[in-house]
Amino acid sequence: MYRLISGMLLVSLLCIAPHVKADERPNLIFVLSDDIAQGDLGVYGQELIQTPNLDRLCREGTRYLSAYTGTSVCAPARSSFFTGLHTGHCPTRANREIQPEGQRPLPPDTVTVGKILQSAGYKTATMGKWGMGMFDTSGSPFKNGIDHFFGYNCQRHAHSYFPTYLYNDEERIELSANEDGKQEVYAQELIQQDVLRWVDENADEPFFLFYAITLPHGRYEIDDQGIYKDKPWTEQERNYAAMVTRIDTDMGELVSLLNKKGIDKKTLIVFSGDNGSSFDPETAIGKRFNQTMDGKLRGYKRGMYEGALRQAAFAYWPGTIPAGRVTDEPWAFWDLLPTFAELAKAEIPKDFQPDGHSLVEFLQGGPAPKRDYFYWELHEYRPGSIQAIRWKNWKAVRPAPSSPLELYDLATDLGETTDLAEEHPNLIAKAEKMMHKARTPDPDWPDPATAEPLKKPSKKKTSKKN
Repeated sequence: MYRLISGMLLVSLLCIAPHVKADERPNLIFVLSDDIAQGDLGVYGQELIQTPNLDRLCREGTRYLSAYTGTSVCAPARSSFFTGLHTGHCPTRANREIQPEGQRPLPPDTVTVGKILQSAGYKTATMGKWGMGMFDTSGSPFKNGIDHFFGYNCQRHAHSYFPTYLYNDEERIELSANEDGKQEVYAQELIQQDVLRWVDENADEPFFLFYAITLPHGRYEIDDQGIYKDKPWTEQERNYAAMVTRIDTDMGELVSLLNKKGIDKKTLIVFSGDNGSSFDPETAIGKRFNQTMDGKLRGYKRGMYEGALRQAAFAYWPGTIPAGRVTDEPWAFWDLLPTFAELAKAEIPKDFQPDGHSLVEFLQGGPAPKRDYFYWELHEYRPGSIQAIRWKNWKAVRPAPSSPLELYDLATDLGETTDLAEEHPNLIAKAEKMMHKARTPDPDWPDPATAEPLKKPSKKKTSKKN
């Protein structure tokens, strides 16, 4: 009798099973590499640094020539992604440290991509660097839609690649030192292993992973220079090259795991740098690695020129994203929140209007969404409050507080070498009007059109643990 019932039950289950529809929504991975530039990848023209995995993913996916960051330093760039707002509206428009550890937190009740995806049933995680608020603040990852966190919370702490501690969720994990007291654990190794573990454990249900890789941001440290150890370069140059190749290796491991788990065809990976090269192209290391790509792009981190704002970026999703496509149509970090929400079939709160546009059609081979402009501002201590706006192929830049606008035609002058402001006063007037309309006034972020140069505050003593 028992066998008969069991057999009938098995038949029933087999009959039911084909009608049980698996969750077909894609996994969503955004990989944000800190300070990597277009000029660092082979597919963009780099000849000295080896990036075979990233080059392959670019060839098997779509590579972007005009993928724009939120702005050209860490905290506001990632905050723009996380909130779906450009830096005229984003609550974070500069790096601001909070002592003894951490950065200015996202405000309470901020709408984030993490919250939206978590509410739609996605498992969510961030590994690497957070930089949007410590755990006891409103900017904690766990108050902004993240189930699991591993790595550095504080950006300043993340400058060390051999740190004394990392965080596993809110738990501080002390790391070992050798007999001489020198730290011996390379943080990226632990972060990468946690990424692989978490993806492996969550492969059976839709997940969102924000992989905020700290490499190749300075200080330039690596546990193994590998193929570069005998290069006739400086120590810094060998380390930098090895850090970029380490990113490449780790991305190869991640994609291999997706293949092994059979979820590569249901996983979207978007990869990008966060603020362009950190090197002045006139420095020795900038020249060594040709960060301007023979003058193709002007500028670097903390600026408003294309070399700071355009990122090394690709999207990879086998069978969905066209392979071998290279496009110059622009998009920006604030587009990813509505994109991920659409793919996840998640609802964006009705009282929230992101600045971004969904890229779903564009990712699948269609045209980029039409918009009126792209806007950026930044409020670092040097050079102070600056801003830029792009509409069509015109680009206006305010390179210093209260300075006149510069004007460039990106269609004919991608390197931004010829200022056309005097020839087109009508376009300058239009840019001024659009910039004013694009931003929400905030006493913490003065209007770059009228701002005084910012003064860096005097340094205060910090906690020993930082």
